[in-house]
Amino acid sequence: MLIKKSEGFDDGIKWYDITDKELYLKRRDFIKGTLTAAASLTLALCANPFAPKAFAKEEAKAFTDKAFPSVGKSPFSTDENPNKYSDVTTYNNFYEFGLDKAAPAANAKRFSARPWALTIDGLAGKPCTVDVDQLIKRHPIEERIYRLRCVEAWSMVIPWVGIPLAEVIKAAEPASRAKYVAFTTLFDPERMPGQRVNVLKWPYAEGLRMDEAMNPLTILAVGLYGEILPNQNGAPVRLVVPWKYGFKSIKSIVRISLLAEQPATSWGLAAPREYGFYANVNPNVDHPRWSQGTEQKIGKLGRFPTLMFNGYGEYVARMYDGMDLKKSY
Repeated sequence: MLIKKSEGFDDGIKWYDITDKELYLKRRDFIKGTLTAAASLTLALCANPFAPKAFAKEEAKAFTDKAFPSVGKSPFSTDENPNKYSDVTTYNNFYEFGLDKAAPAANAKRFSARPWALTIDGLAGKPCTVDVDQLIKRHPIEERIYRLRCVEAWSMVIPWVGIPLAEVIKAAEPASRAKYVAFTTLFDPERMPGQRVNVLKWPYAEGLRMDEAMNPLTILAVGLYGEILPNQNGAPVRLVVPWKYGFKSIKSIVRISLLAEQPATSWGLAAPREYGFYANVNPNVDHPRWSQGTEQKIGKLGRFPTLMFNGYGEYVARMYDGMDLKKSY
């Protein structure tokens, strides 16, 4: 979806400020790859043992249409009005399905996200591989209406349905040496044609410090608006860390690993000067190519001040006491 902005409130930010020129030019390569992959995108199976297998059309539709029968409310939810469903599901960054905002909704329509195995391993007393729907049954799910702030200086308010990540990690019995949590996205270039283009080091990888992962705000989202998570939003399970820029919230996760050392991240490898490991929302630390002091709220006119930690400082600021948040950006 193209978001049109009236003159006078773009704060000087242009498309070429937001998107690195090299990445923008690679879109042409992506389009070629998408055309050649279109015929096989739906039916191809991944050799990865943690990848989902194809569902029958009727079975897939039945699951896609399923609503969560009982979702608890959360005191962590903002009282701000959520964005429209159409905003949330048609304006996405998900490079595995395309570099433009509207591309994921179009290119992920036939992606099969059920069944889906999620592996929790590393420094864990009880490592496991579990079907995502079994994981949902094991843990209470809640609606979390969170602000989402993109590093590109736009934002939304989204009603996620999710599981506190801390509950999943506790069940795996992390060792005392486990100081970090690494996340890995599905790698399947046949069904995720964006992975055929050398935009990032695939599969997409992200990480958190253990205390960040265990923070009560951090969730594994499995739905939004009370429904199963749409493909373009990271089905069937994605990370949501609301005080960090959106690129930290990795999508279509197949592996969660408990580690002693800080893991490498996809954007950290691609552009370490621009995308640090912490990626805390901070209006006082600009991106090298644009200001982070204000943001465009999708669906609203004008620009608005960006809040420190995206407004979640009371829950998370203590984790960074004594740190130089400009150096550890």
